[in-house]
Amino acid sequence: MSTLNKHYIFGYGSLINSLSRAVTGESGAVLPVKVMGYERSWSVMSPDFGMSSVAVVQREGAYCNGVLVEVPESEIPHFDLREQGYERSRIEPHQIEAYQEIVLPEGTLWIYHACEITPPTQDCPIALSYADVILAGCIEHGHEFACEFISLTKGWEFPALNDRITPRYPRVQPQLCTHKINMFIAGAINLTQEELSVPYKEPKQ
Repeated sequence: MSTLNKHYIFGYGSLINSLSRAVTGESGAVLPVKVMGYERSWSVMSPDFGMSSVAVVQREGAYCNGVLVEVPESEIPHFDLREQGYERSRIEPHQIEAYQEIVLPEGTLWIYHACEITPPTQDCPIALSYADVILAGCIEHGHEFACEFISLTKGWEFPALNDRITPRYPRVQPQLCTHKINMFIAGAINLTQEELSVPYKEPKQ
């Protein structure tokens, strides 16, 4: 296949997590990067979910970190369905900065973005089950990457909920090491140490 026919999706939320990506469709090479011109925030994307998600909007001078994921063209409709409510647009190679000194891939680069940000509410808070999946994905790419996810995401001050016992996020991963995730997220999310200490239920034998 010609490199010009290759497609890459910039994942900046749950798509960072390899297991979460696999639920949606086939993907290939993954490269941790930063994208210029987009700002990531917690936002209510649909009240029906009872939780907020991360979304990016175009913002001059801003940037956010995530991963470029190679996706077969035939798989893009599956990712469109997963990201419904967002708009898929092209990004240009000059907007990409890799974490490593490597040559960036050639092909069509896509990003799912919002047109505006709606801050989280008590009815649609930041759900810890969703944040856990994202942070677990970030940890796959190292300490610095996970720390930058925290610092490059707006809206941590809005309402949050530890829903680990009864998760609201449909792609929850209860096997995650919450202690490690709490080390990154404590001090950022609007939850006390006591609230954060509540773990997932032990899986049934």
